[in-house]
Amino acid sequence: MTSPPKLLAARAGVAERAVESRHLRRVWGVPGTVLGAVAWPPGWPGRLHVRFGYWWQAHLLDCVLDAQLRSPKDARVALVQRLVRGIRVRNLVGWTNDYYDDVAWLGLALLRAEREVGIARPKAIATIADRLRSGWTDHGGGGIWWRRDDDFKNVPANGPAAILFARLGARADLGRARSIVDWVEDTLADPDTGLLWDGLHVHPDGTVREVEKNLYTYCQGVVLGACVELGGRYQDKAARIIDGVDKHLATDGVLRGHGGGDGGLFSGILTRYLAQAALRLDRPEAARAADLVLHSAEAVWANRTAVVSGPLFGPEWSEPAVTDGGPERDLSVQLGGWMALEAAALLERDGITPSRS
Repeated sequence: MTSPPKLLAARAGVAERAVESRHLRRVWGVPGTVLGAVAWPPGWPGRLHVRFGYWWQAHLLDCVLDAQLRSPKDARVALVQRLVRGIRVRNLVGWTNDYYDDVAWLGLALLRAEREVGIARPKAIATIADRLRSGWTDHGGGGIWWRRDDDFKNVPANGPAAILFARLGARADLGRARSIVDWVEDTLADPDTGLLWDGLHVHPDGTVREVEKNLYTYCQGVVLGACVELGGRYQDKAARIIDGVDKHLATDGVLRGHGGGDGGLFSGILTRYLAQAALRLDRPEAARAADLVLHSAEAVWANRTAVVSGPLFGPEWSEPAVTDGGPERDLSVQLGGWMALEAAALLERDGITPSRS
């Protein structure tokens, strides 16, 4: 007797096919390459990848790797290869750019590609890790810059760097991961909510000029991910973040959105690391993390709309998606929805169901 099909896995598969059919394009006709067009329907700039969306491509690669773990296929491994090559060809100058957060995301995706499907780019990972190591200074008490030659240090750059250093696993890099999380906790933790503020600006002498106190789902996701990787005393911090997200960044268990553009990825990123917390955190809050993923993914699916080649997701998961040429056009918004569905499918494979309705 065969097992019944997995519903959440099926939904993730539908999202995968929709994104790939609408967004994937070869890079300038170069064989063996592909990238995601940043908008759909794409005009000629989109077809030619004039606008690149470097870190969006890293998350596209991550989503394809999620799909490969869900349902292994040789064709998907080949797609990973083409995406990696497409990113390198389109980036022109190598594997890095001036934004430390962008670089960290690509490093994480490339490390997964190596460990999960055997597509190794060791020189690229080494270059990225060296760039991130060089981004740490004592300005503002520590932390990695958001961008080279800037005055801003933020959680979106430091969180993924900490996850990468923790996964690389060398003693020195584990120390770096701990130092990053400790710096974030010391300088950017909101005492009222238990969540993490966005970042801080510094004067040339290293003193703090201004703290940006915006609360984004993105920031919570990356620090949560780092805490889960580090374990030990960081589990308490992870539990606190989950509690804060549930109370302040979700409505009826559904994560809030942050619009289109880069914001379209924010809550999807949080679902990725909430799922890891649900599977690996040894705290009662693990069940709450699972609920946030599963309820958010249900809302993503329930509020989809149908267009060419499958569902179209909205930037605010608790509201119906529309087809008026707004944020739904953005690859980032579609990847955010796909990420949430893959995170839910991951929990489904482990037999995790909602603990509350």
